This record gives sequence, structure tokens and C-alpha cells, in this order.
Amino acid sequence: MSTDMPVTGLEQWLRPNAAKQPRAEVPWLAETRRNALEQARRAGIPTSKSEAWRYTGLKGLLDQGFVADEAPPAALPPQVLDDLLIPGLDSHRIVLVNGRFMAAHSSLGELSAGVRIGGLRALLETDPDALRAHLTRVAGAGAHLFSQLNTAGIDDGLAVLLERGTRLDKPIELIHLSVGAETPRVAQPRHLVVLGDGAQATLIERYLGQGESLYCTNSVAEISLGRQAVLSHHRVQLESPRAFHITGLYLSQGDQSHYTGVNVGLGASWARTDLVARFRGEGAECRFEGLYLAGDGQLIDYHLDVEHGLPNCASRERFKGILYGQGRAVFDGRVRVAVDAQQSDAQMVNNNLLLSPKAEVDTKPQLEIYADDVKCSHGTTVGQLEPERLFYLRARGIPATQARRILCLGFAEEVIAQLGPGALREHVSDEVGRRLEAAPLD
Repeated sequence: MSTDMPVTGLEQWLRPNAAKQPRAEVPWLAETRRNALEQARRAGIPTSKSEAWRYTGLKGLLDQGFVADEAPPAALPPQVLDDLLIPGLDSHRIVLVNGRFMAAHSSLGELSAGVRIGGLRALLETDPDALRAHLTRVAGAGAHLFSQLNTAGIDDGLAVLLERGTRLDKPIELIHLSVGAETPRVAQPRHLVVLGDGAQATLIERYLGQGESLYCTNSVAEISLGRQAVLSHHRVQLESPRAFHITGLYLSQGDQSHYTGVNVGLGASWARTDLVARFRGEGAECRFEGLYLAGDGQLIDYHLDVEHGLPNCASRERFKGILYGQGRAVFDGRVRVAVDAQQSDAQMVNNNLLLSPKAEVDTKPQLEIYADDVKCSHGTTVGQLEPERLFYLRARGIPATQARRILCLGFAEEVIAQLGPGALREHVSDEVGRRLEAAPLD
């Protein structure tokens, strides 16, 4: 389904000047971009008649008139970056500003043999053949219009290539900072993470905005795990309160590989995240954890699409939401078990706390099971804080805002505890607590 507005109205998201593209246009990449743009034009702009977009209105996003930023970002004052760092977090750091890799602000340190970490655009310029076998192989053009637009405008982002058996000594940290401009801008970073057989790594993504600037981030991440590869992936979305955020994460797992993704959504005025996982080998396991807070007119939307197409694979999906004020959330989770995917193990749950009568959540966990020898379950809850527990804390002299903070953090702790390393976990816990204390009581 599409609106009356043609997709060409969004092609201003793809208007970089020639200098922004790799110096020598790569033929296979140029063809990929063209094909994705054609798919976007055929798909059209989704409407509420589309099941996947029923609760995710696009009018606010489309009305902004976002355009691609043609000028490269200016260097940041050192104090700006220093203020973004998490004390005690030691990492291989990549910094993107408005979707562009900033070598001067990144700090990779010494990388061992078999490890390539850097900006996607730089690798496209120096060694495009290293990317040809991987780029767009997991996501294709993308599951919907916005992923297709990202593919049509592939330019820069994070590239992580680990050869067989490589194990990183510390996390890779991606800081994506958006800096506002007079004209509302869109950034479309493309991230590629490839772990060879037996490789292990931790990846931390942090999406941040400067002040209360208006902008849009439309990111796509492709993750490919080889046999027995292990990836711990932590994503923290803390965009500007006026920002729009779109993420498409596409995961492909080889046999006996392990993926753990922890997704924390706290910022942005409007945010949508699509998590798509496919098994390409038996014995693989994936886990998606999520925590979202929405208030003050925010919309935070998570869509999961996990397909068990092979036997003996396991998946876990656990998302928790806390909503206050006039906050809205959407959880749309789908797990499909194919007819030949015997011995599949899939469990999905979505729990929500509503702290205000004006808060709203639309939750729809789904199981599609076509095999007969499986262990699968799903469930959802929507409730409020228990008055007895709140009374217990208040009776001991704890103010109402602090009492609510304690109870909500207890509710969120199961997810926060999955974050690592400890410095990141403490940072997120403090941010969640700060927002809860500032939230209105009714």
C-alpha cells in the first residue's frame, strides 16, 4: 500500500553531491543502489492499511522535509566528544557525525591480525572487493521503504570484518552523534559486521543527539555470523527529544553461532526499530532483549521477525516497556517455525508498565508454527505498579518519585543486567532512573 505522496518526495534523502560518493564508483555498488531505488519506488510509502504500519503513523516524519546533508561535518571541539564518553568504558571507538566516519575523533588502538574496523566509505574506496561478498547479502534491499532508501544511498557507516578464530580484547564502541542544522537533515549510516567461524566480539552502538535538534537517523545494520561465532551486541538509542529514528537490523547466523542483542530505546520523538533474524545453520541461538521508555508524546516502536527455517535452533525475545505521560509504544513480534524446523525452541514475551492513564501500548506477539516437534511459547502483559508495594515504600518515608523509580528499575533490571561491560550497564541504569524521576506522576 502507498500514500498519494510518491516515493520521489523522499528521494531528497539521496541527494549527496558527487564528492560524497567514493572517488571511483564501484560498478556492483552502483547497480545495488539503482536496484534498491527501483524497489523503493515500487513499494511506495506504507499507510495504516499495511499491517506492519498500522500503529506507526508516518505523517509527522514525512512533514519534516528532511534532506541529505551534502557538506561533510565539521570537526567537533574536543570537549563535545569528552562529554559523550562513558567513564571506565575501554573500547575500540568509532565516531560518526551525521552518518559520516570521523577518523580524527575515533580511537581504534592496535588491532590484531585478521581484524578490520573502520569507516565503510574508506573501505569502499581502498578495497571494495573485501565488501562485495557481504554488503547487502543479509538485508538485500531491505524489508521496507526506509531500509530500501538506505541501500539506495549507501555511503558511510561502520565496517567490522573479523577473520576465522579472531577474538577482540575489548568492545567495539560506535558513537553516532547527530548535530542539527538550519535545514532538517537525514543521515543514513550503513553498518556491516562480519564474524568468521569461531570469531568473538562485543559491539556497543550509541545513538546520540546534540541538544534538542531536529533530524532523522535512518540506519541499517547487516550482521553475519559464521560457524560457532559469538557476538554480544548492545544498542542504546538516546536521540534528541525532537529527532526521528529508524533502524533496520538484519541478522544471519551460521551453525552453532550465538547472538545476544540488547536494545534500549529512551530518546527521540518518534522511533521505529525492525529486528530481522534468519538461521542458516543448525544449532544456532539468538536472543533479543529490549527495554523502552516513552513519555511526553513519544512513540517507540519495535518490530521483530525471527524465522526458524532449520532444525535445532533456539530464539529468545524479551522486551519490557515503561510508559508515562502521553507516551506510546508498539511491540509487534513474529516468530515463524517452518515445517522442517523440528526441535526448534522459541520463547517470546512482552511486559509493559503504564504509569499514566494517558499512556498507550499496542502489543502483538505472534507465533506461526508449521513443525510438530517444537517447544514454543509467547505472552504479553500490560499493568500498573502494585499499590501495595508503592505504599510499603512510602510508609518508610521514601518520596513518591523515588519510590516509583525504585519499583520501575526493579521491573527493568532483568534487561539492564544483560548489558555489558559494567560501565555501560551503570550508565544506562542512571539514565533510566533520571528519566523516571523527571516523569509526571499522573
